[in-house]
Amino acid sequence: MTEVRPAAAASASLWERDAEVAAIAQAVETLCADRSSTGHLLVLRGEAGFGKTALLAETRRIAEARGCAVWSARGGETLRSVPFNMVRQLLQPALMSLHPEEAREYLGDWFGIAGPALGIVEPGEGNADPQGVCDGLVAAVTRLARRDYPLVLLVDDAHWADQESLRWLVAFVERLDELPVLIVVARRPGDVKGEAARHLDAVGEAAGRAVSSLSALTPAAVAGLTRATLGDHAEASFCREVWAVTDGNPYETVELLAKVRDRELTPSESSATELRALNRAARGGGLVDRLEKLGVDATKFAMAAAILGADISVAQAARLAGLGRDDAARCAELLRNARILTEPDPAAAPAEDGDLEFVHPLIASAVYDSIPGGLRTAMHGIAAQVVADAGKGLAAASRHLLQVHAEGDEELVEQLREAAREHLAVGAPDAARRCLERALREPPVPDVHARVLYELGCATLLTAPARTIEHLREALSLPGLDGDERVDAVYRLSQALLHNDQLGEAVRTVEAEAARLAPGPARLRLQAVQFMWEGVNAGEPTSARRSEKLASLAVSCTGRDDSERALLILRGFDLMTHGENAEEVVEFCDRALVNGRLAPGLGWTDQEWGIELLMMLASSYAYTDRLDRADALFNEALRAYVSAGWSGGHLALAHAYLGLGLRRRGRLKEAEESLRESLRLAERVGRGLPLYWSATCNLVDTLLVRGHADRAWEVAEQYGFAPPYPSTIVLPDPRSVRGRLLLAVGRVQEGVNELEEAEKAAAARGHLNPVMVPWAVDLARALAVEDPARASRLATEARRQAERFGTDTAIGEALRCAAALETGQRAVRLAQQAVTYLELSPCQYEHAAARVEYGILSRSVAELGRGLTLARSCGADGLVQKAQQALQGLGAPQAGLVPGQTRR
Repeated sequence: MTEVRPAAAASASLWERDAEVAAIAQAVETLCADRSSTGHLLVLRGEAGFGKTALLAETRRIAEARGCAVWSARGGETLRSVPFNMVRQLLQPALMSLHPEEAREYLGDWFGIAGPALGIVEPGEGNADPQGVCDGLVAAVTRLARRDYPLVLLVDDAHWADQESLRWLVAFVERLDELPVLIVVARRPGDVKGEAARHLDAVGEAAGRAVSSLSALTPAAVAGLTRATLGDHAEASFCREVWAVTDGNPYETVELLAKVRDRELTPSESSATELRALNRAARGGGLVDRLEKLGVDATKFAMAAAILGADISVAQAARLAGLGRDDAARCAELLRNARILTEPDPAAAPAEDGDLEFVHPLIASAVYDSIPGGLRTAMHGIAAQVVADAGKGLAAASRHLLQVHAEGDEELVEQLREAAREHLAVGAPDAARRCLERALREPPVPDVHARVLYELGCATLLTAPARTIEHLREALSLPGLDGDERVDAVYRLSQALLHNDQLGEAVRTVEAEAARLAPGPARLRLQAVQFMWEGVNAGEPTSARRSEKLASLAVSCTGRDDSERALLILRGFDLMTHGENAEEVVEFCDRALVNGRLAPGLGWTDQEWGIELLMMLASSYAYTDRLDRADALFNEALRAYVSAGWSGGHLALAHAYLGLGLRRRGRLKEAEESLRESLRLAERVGRGLPLYWSATCNLVDTLLVRGHADRAWEVAEQYGFAPPYPSTIVLPDPRSVRGRLLLAVGRVQEGVNELEEAEKAAAARGHLNPVMVPWAVDLARALAVEDPARASRLATEARRQAERFGTDTAIGEALRCAAALETGQRAVRLAQQAVTYLELSPCQYEHAAARVEYGILSRSVAELGRGLTLARSCGADGLVQKAQQALQGLGAPQAGLVPGQTRR
């Protein structure tokens, strides 16, 4: 068999890796050839010791020879609990080359969001939004990558990467179509579970065919490597034994041959029997035996290094091992000579204060696993103190605190609680959860136990509502939570129940807690929360008694505190949904403001009340024709969330409601853009949530108004816009929108059935607002031919409800419907009245539609021309086409029309 030899420049670990090296070289060449090219992702999969790290080193050599900047990072088996560890390593070279002001300039608005996660700026007050931090990190690397083109990112041992960095990596590879960057990721197959496995699978899917699965070396390659290392005189039987004892593992082969050379062993058949013993000394128990032969101090130093895991400094390892400076330096030299430790590669990411690293992760794992359990636990406790004393903070020390033996240590509980707060401040709730769960195992003293459970519930609120419910219920069952803290815990529990689709239970939980409190601010707050959840509950009928009770509470409210302001908003929203007088709705909403603005403490990013209350306020304005106030609130929400880096569910809802406001105003193209962005963000949070329904429903509604029924149907099919509907209210009413969608695509009977279901649901909830729940006008039009009598009754009732509500839009829309059911001059008069009302409305699409319909009925070229102009300004393509066809039918040119001219 022919022996395969690598190119002269390649290292021994690159034998039989020609295809992978060629793919890497081609990717680097493509990157350097065109700055406008798309990015590229390569994934190297292989078992431990199969040469992944060697291939990454070769990638660095090739890339740097072509003038590329190279950033690198490596996961660590004992470092998986350290949030943002890998992404920090990647960015260190770029950040260290920048002056602080330069970093601020490059990162722009993301500086305060991503900066704390990167460790370059202190976190602000409150908890960071994890999705916002992830987006900030993507933006940070994107901007720095454009500055440092051509850029290559190397990620080694990705199977040991921290969760937060993997989440960033998945998000970043999605941007490669627009960014010229080469990313090479090395990982072992298997070795991960849960979210980490899902993230790595997503990276693999993004790489597609650019995934290389490394295999063991063939006997021919091992023979070639053996002779290249020991000389051509190595006998064939000796070479075969090298392959047999190493199973063709490149790392083990290289290490074994190094030991053969160190022992000056003759590579002959007679000495082949010694190879198995030598190979055992390179790993596992054999490595530990070899380590012990170096002496007790060297063993202790190696164990200390394994505990520290990264940034291994001689000074810190010495303190952890209980060694003096000189002894530690001697041990470090012994371990370097034994190829157990080595100095970090200066070409790779610089360590913060590390002098050493393990030669290979297999060695680090073997040393760490060899430490007796009790000793390992004790060493982690000392390591936590060493890290904290080095000024790195309790968050950095927490990975060691998590390993300390539980013995009821009050100080440890407080350290873990503080570490959790630090993790939450930089957007790492999973790390915070681990700290608080460990604190519970200590366990805390009784009067602290409930607080730890409460903090744990808050930490998991957005990521695991079911677990949050369990923690908060237990916290509330224990002594220790009193006053405002207990009220807040009840509110958080109700939020978790809402997110877990248990809205009825959320209402009952708040109601029961409010009942046990004496009259006062705390009780008033919980009563407001109860009304808030009842107000958004679409799954249960409401009684007149609820509105009466809310009215009695709100009537005496002056808006002197947030609880009173909340009740005023809720009363206004209740009136709006029931179709009561719009002026009264606006009066209650205005009383909840302070000088026309949201009160301090009731802003979009304030956590005491949540987003739902303010969306109720803005929606009440949107449906009462106060679109200037609604727009101001929706835009303020968007600015607040973008500024704070909240790019998860809050930002998705902000875009959805901004889209609703734009749709109401008739700016349909802008509405569609905002709603598509909302849906994109909602997809990342998860399907089926209320925010997902808001984005989908409003997008379908907007596309229908634009005249794009086919596209609306595609959206509905793609995103599951169909029964069963969510238990929370969605604006506008999804049944009404879906019914109109079915009518638009020709599924008339299904559309009628859906609108009749909308009628029943609206009646059960008392939702009589004809603009928010517009089933009646659509059903009347659909039944005009089949059942004209019923259609007429529906139109008459819709007009009555519209006049009761009193807005120009509601009355105008009811008149449009009535005109569509009539003929002759009566239809013309009703259409003209609709124009009169809608001309005063801020809803430009409805005004345009009324103009076009009046122009068709009156055969007025002038009215059609005005309607056509309005329709074009709205982006209502279907209405534009309708007006153009009508003008053609009247024989009118489509330009140069004289106002007032009528064709007959």
